[in-house]
Amino acid sequence: MLRAVVVLCVIASANLLVAPPGHAQTLELEPCRITAGPAYPSIKARCGNMLRPANPAAPDSPDITLRVAVVPALNLSPASDAVAPIAGGPGQSTVQFYASYQQAFEPLRRNRDILLVDQRGTGESSALDCDIDDELITGNYSADITRQVTEDCLAELPHDPRFFTTSIAVTDLEAVRVALGYSALNLYGISYGTRVAQHFARRYPGATRTVVLDGVVPPQVSLGPEIATESQRAVEQVFARCAADRACHERFPGVTAAFARLVTTLRDAPVVVSAPHPNTGRVEEVTFGTGEFAAAVRLLLYDPNTVALLPLLIHEAANGNWVPLTSQYQMTVVSLGEALSMGMHNAIMCSEDAPFYDRTTIDFTGLAASYIGPVQLEAIDTICSVWPAGPVDDEFKVPLATAIPVLLLSGDADPITPPRYAELAAVDLGNARHLIGKGQGHGQLGVGCMPELLEDFVATADLDALDASCLERAFVMPFFVDFSGPQP
Repeated sequence: MLRAVVVLCVIASANLLVAPPGHAQTLELEPCRITAGPAYPSIKARCGNMLRPANPAAPDSPDITLRVAVVPALNLSPASDAVAPIAGGPGQSTVQFYASYQQAFEPLRRNRDILLVDQRGTGESSALDCDIDDELITGNYSADITRQVTEDCLAELPHDPRFFTTSIAVTDLEAVRVALGYSALNLYGISYGTRVAQHFARRYPGATRTVVLDGVVPPQVSLGPEIATESQRAVEQVFARCAADRACHERFPGVTAAFARLVTTLRDAPVVVSAPHPNTGRVEEVTFGTGEFAAAVRLLLYDPNTVALLPLLIHEAANGNWVPLTSQYQMTVVSLGEALSMGMHNAIMCSEDAPFYDRTTIDFTGLAASYIGPVQLEAIDTICSVWPAGPVDDEFKVPLATAIPVLLLSGDADPITPPRYAELAAVDLGNARHLIGKGQGHGQLGVGCMPELLEDFVATADLDALDASCLERAFVMPFFVDFSGPQP
């Protein structure tokens, strides 16, 4: 259950941070290969490491290592400004994120280098990783166990987690830009990465040429209190789509009621399911309760391809076959465990989100009525009660005000960063455009013609000239009526 709570959580004011005086650093790059993981093909790049002070305000603080990779442009005379993707999580490696979506970035690489910097605390940049004992994750949610596991995590960390906030991370990215001699950066941020991109543009406007915000986290919104209610909204939207789809409605006419019954059943008591582990194939007994159910459903909602499975998986579980939904939960745990540095995730959440919650505005009634319930917010409170908060720049929570061209991307079925979040982020943007994908989820990078649109935008920096009509033809996966797939 605790592992499920950790999955559900995957989402102080200080003076302006300044880098210590001194000469610009140099960074030597050597040929290397990067990859999204052991099962993925590798990509040619040039890599190097840069030492940075853990605390930029204290030049004598211990160094941390930043991992930097550059995937060279295809053009032998590339533009002087690079494309800089920034991964989400928080806690995901940007190098691995890029390697997972390499094809979507290929149009951008025609004339510009791709600059990849694993944000401090992630990937190979002094990662803040924590091990969680599997023996501690069974049974009902316990604040005491969560607190103990969090304290154990803190004790394992090789660096002081206070100095892994966004306000410090943007100084690292600027130091890398200067060291490599790029005139400016074209930022692409996904999810939490949109927060980083907005703050970099605030701190370094002269070093920012264009910005793409995909699945937008507005500065003034603290993630956490709305995760459960937004996810409930997304579930209801999926079932409404199913009801309006002839094949889905005929196959699963009572899926909304079945979903509600499953939630009630699991709140009464978990079920024990025998399911093959996605890595080993060995059949294991899994205690599948409300946390596991919520974690599986929540991650299914992120992508239209997995949304297409949701009515089928709910129907199967309601008829006694829990294995498909349990297997989905197991795959979620494995993938997130491999992709995220939980210590860095906690460092962000407990510095930039939890301290800013306004409990007078939290919809506690909606939380209680959602399929996730209040457990996710309670877990954040417990984790952050022992996790130290780090420095946050004074204007960090203020909407970005700039004339830099900013393209905002949303999916109207996004379960965590809905289109209204992008509108909140755009309130003071003087040169912005918002594109909303119909039927799309969290992240538009690989949807339809989006890679070519991004290339056009970065090439011209002209939002008005961008012809986005091709997005109207973007594919949305039809609902699966059985495990063979959608009806022809």
